[in-house]
Amino acid sequence: MLTLPHTHNAVAQKYNKRASITDLAKILNLSPSTISRALNGHADISEATKQRVWEVAKELNYQPNHLAAALRRGRSNMLGVIVPHINGHFFPSIMHGIETVASKAGFNVMICQSNEDVQREKNNIDALLNAQVEGILVSLARTTHDFQHFEKVRQQNIPLVFFDRMPEVSNVSGVVLDDHQGAYMAVRHLLEQGCRRIAHFAGPQHLNIYSNRHKGYLNALQAFGLPHDEQLMHFLPKLQQGAGEQAMRELLQLPEPPDAIFGSGDIPVAGALEVLHAQGIRVPEDIALAGFSNEPFTTLTTPKLTSVDQRGEQMGHSAVQLFLQMLKRSDNFAPHRVVLKPQLHIRESSMR
Repeated sequence: MLTLPHTHNAVAQKYNKRASITDLAKILNLSPSTISRALNGHADISEATKQRVWEVAKELNYQPNHLAAALRRGRSNMLGVIVPHINGHFFPSIMHGIETVASKAGFNVMICQSNEDVQREKNNIDALLNAQVEGILVSLARTTHDFQHFEKVRQQNIPLVFFDRMPEVSNVSGVVLDDHQGAYMAVRHLLEQGCRRIAHFAGPQHLNIYSNRHKGYLNALQAFGLPHDEQLMHFLPKLQQGAGEQAMRELLQLPEPPDAIFGSGDIPVAGALEVLHAQGIRVPEDIALAGFSNEPFTTLTTPKLTSVDQRGEQMGHSAVQLFLQMLKRSDNFAPHRVVLKPQLHIRESSMR
């Protein structure tokens, strides 16, 4: 291995983390262009010089800046993704689907979390634009009520694809599940089991996924000739276990409690199950349960929970495929929405 000259040791000490081509050039007394050609194996650089460059590069922990090189070629090969969070199973499964298709297409993925905060979502957009990504895939934060911060993406002619949570407007592209149909299927299943007082744990209605699930719940009741009862509908700001527990306790205080629960998420339904177990109420004989998301824990509860699968990995695949289509036809690509079909997994919690 090459030992750096003593006169250069002090210089080398500065680069114990990451050195640049300019740093290598200073130490070796060569031009940056010579260093670059040596690192890339150009034939016009002697083997002796290449060896000197690579040995010093190794000493200084030099790593090529692929992003800078890509930008010099006019492409970053970076795809930006913004998710509300990485809790649970759904968003990680989407990211797996995104990375699988993106990597096959030659893209690296840069992932940001908004943590359900619209200001962080705005900061994420700025960070991804500064990184010069070639496209942005985003699922809205729970606190996002307007969409002006996405205009700067479109103004720069960068493909923008929403997934799962997206604006209910006609001029954006996105990939969604048919949440209305998924909710309709779950509630219809409960009705076919003989349930007639079906309560609903609803999510924030300004988000498309929860408003569509609520509409599916109402339309299923209507299809069976049943009126909706406001007392049976609980609108939860956050679909958390504690919220489900509290809503279940309140429902049990009604003169005529529900005989089933349909939740817009699995986690509050799991909270309801805890309360029912604690009070000795049988599931599904006394109160049947069905949720939405098909989280892995739904097969581990007693009884196992009926749930609607959101097809997260396929959603990730479709989002990247839509981005690639937009990238190829950026000048004349009409906004397009991909709608995935839901899958209802019927388990013991709803089978009477």
